[in-house]
Amino acid sequence: MTWDPAPLSEVVTLFSRIRAPWWIAGGYAIELAVGHAFRTHDDIDVLLFRRDQAAVQEALPAWECWAADPPGTLRPWLPGETLPPTVHDIWCRPGPAQPWRIQVMLDESDGDDWVSRRNPTVRRALADLGRHSAAGIPYLAPEVQLFYKSERPRPKDEQDFTAVLPVMNGTRRRWLADALGTAHPWHDRLG
Repeated sequence: MTWDPAPLSEVVTLFSRIRAPWWIAGGYAIELAVGHAFRTHDDIDVLLFRRDQAAVQEALPAWECWAADPPGTLRPWLPGETLPPTVHDIWCRPGPAQPWRIQVMLDESDGDDWVSRRNPTVRRALADLGRHSAAGIPYLAPEVQLFYKSERPRPKDEQDFTAVLPVMNGTRRRWLADALGTAHPWHDRLG
């Protein structure tokens, strides 16, 4: 399965058509928080709430979208199908013989809160979930992105952590430390 990530500008254009909230996630979210590119990317991630999953098909009407059914099986996501709570990722490409271009992640919400799918006791007010770059691009708050990257950190996740930590204020660092303490008590990176 080949990946050729869509350029950030293309993803922004495609998802700007929808009314549901969405955010650039993954390594690109970290770079948007830092304010400049500092590493290569194997994919590009977009985060939406599970409740808004139909907006993916609205943003990409002519594209193929495949549900990543655990534990690692891809299957076509049929138009209008509601994905079950076990599906958190959708792989998208313009056509059948083309590489994957965008990965969409579905996340949970409860009223005015984002709820971590990995540990439902970790929450964040929806108003604090994302930020906007100087160019107006919505991206996942770096502390939330680092929380995701903390479960099984890879070298690129360590690189992201090192790059973004200096631009995070005390409130954001405290939230991350509390979230890590709740979900990963063994994690002492901010302790």
